[in-house]
Amino acid sequence: MLGQMSHQPLLISYQLRFADRFHHNIEVISRTVEGPIDRSSWGQIAKRSRKLANALVALGVKPGDRVATLAWNTHRHLELYFAVSGLGAVLHTVNPRLPLDQLRYIVDHAEDSVLFFDNTFTKLAQYVASQQLEVRNFIAMTDTANLPADTHLPGLTDYESFIAPHSAEFEWPDFDENTASSLCYTSGTSGNPKGVLYSHRSTVLHSYAAAMVDSLGICASDVTLPVVPMFHVNAWGVPYAAAMVGSKLVLPGPGMDGKSLLELIDGEQVTSLLGVPTVWMGLLTHMKSVGYTMKGVRKVTIGGAACPPSMIEAFEKIHGARVIHAWGMTETSPIGTVNTMLPKHAALDDAGRMAVKRKQGRPLYGVDLRLVDDDHNAVPHDGETSGHLQIRGPWVASSYFRRDRDEAHDGEWFYTGDIATIDADSYMQITDRSKDVIKSGGEWISSIDLENAAMGCPGVAQAAAIGVAHPKWQERPLLIVVRHPDSDVTAAEVQAYLTAKLAKWWLPDAVEFIEALPLGATGKVLKRQLRERFAGYVLPT
Repeated sequence: MLGQMSHQPLLISYQLRFADRFHHNIEVISRTVEGPIDRSSWGQIAKRSRKLANALVALGVKPGDRVATLAWNTHRHLELYFAVSGLGAVLHTVNPRLPLDQLRYIVDHAEDSVLFFDNTFTKLAQYVASQQLEVRNFIAMTDTANLPADTHLPGLTDYESFIAPHSAEFEWPDFDENTASSLCYTSGTSGNPKGVLYSHRSTVLHSYAAAMVDSLGICASDVTLPVVPMFHVNAWGVPYAAAMVGSKLVLPGPGMDGKSLLELIDGEQVTSLLGVPTVWMGLLTHMKSVGYTMKGVRKVTIGGAACPPSMIEAFEKIHGARVIHAWGMTETSPIGTVNTMLPKHAALDDAGRMAVKRKQGRPLYGVDLRLVDDDHNAVPHDGETSGHLQIRGPWVASSYFRRDRDEAHDGEWFYTGDIATIDADSYMQITDRSKDVIKSGGEWISSIDLENAAMGCPGVAQAAAIGVAHPKWQERPLLIVVRHPDSDVTAAEVQAYLTAKLAKWWLPDAVEFIEALPLGATGKVLKRQLRERFAGYVLPT
């Protein structure tokens, strides 16, 4: 027996229609690439998205076609999020920080037909045009006055001229909710990047998850500033969830440095921040240098990499903002787990609460986690036993786009590549990437725990730990440190600090100082480059 409820497909266009109808005047603020602040609303975003959809159809874009973007977090990029997917095409957000060979590969592999680009990325657009790929039209995401000159890009026009002649009336089509909506390629992997093809259904369900109180809690009372780029995992799904709940949305454009972010936070009275640790490191450093303490920010969501306890303490104790520690991947849309506290934790002291908050959190409804050993056997969720983390759920990828071989799946379970523990309360903690764990004498040393401990040492700005070959123990940890600009902290001081924080056999055998850590396209430390740089390193005996 089937239920007798009306059927409405879960489509991204319904989110925009809802925002237009019920949150018409809620602001959408955007710092443009040209500099000025654009002040818009969900009603205006919806109107311009309909004009954009008509322009795309007139250009010949059909359902299933891939439309690429090389763009920052702006109102125009937001309009593309809804217009492209809404008409049944696929939005392909290209990461402009990728190496050129990978950029070429993914545009070719996706068979993109149109490329929208911010002026910042004009040279990348010219590179794409020179590669004789499928891209036939190039649209600069600006107005006529700022259209790049002498680019020799085929079919080049500016965004405002592109949409201006078209009607603001567009009937968003209905179709199967499992239709592909957007495409994002992984970065930092061995070999070529792999495409993750999201559906309307997975995106809308993920939006509901992001709005849950025990998740990111995106809501109408928030002024939301997503610093995570819109070219990275759909900005963690924030644009969709914000439209669905009617949150005021503040988009930082290319200004993701501490000074630029603080201007927006203060000027727009932002209450909710979302981004990766490297971004927050810059913001915290800037606020300290100018003596600024945040007053209105209620929550800071930190994901993309493990959050150092020192960063949690800085936001919570100095700036009064609750830190939400979260974990996910491109393949998980990305929210997999979120760290929100249970009632039982209210009785804990500061140290006890920090022990919980440093974990990546509990799975959301719809997400299932498990740990397995090297032989695929399940390991206990006791908070002590480490295993390979696997995940499944309605917004978790079942395979990669146009890829026959798939070693990342174990039946319906996806191998995350992380080593983790899960405790009795279902809090998951990443202890390492499987390729980064340091194997010493048959035991595993978590490079993440070692790095987080080092980040608390006065004078240490950033730290990374890698395994170095050892004749007796197989591997031993080498700690690589970036000092604060005004610091002269020594290796001996770092070692002394760590002695009180870690088990003796976890202590690094050596500490090396460098000017900057190599960062990947999404702000993560490139351990592979560090291992190459320190290959053959001889540890002290």
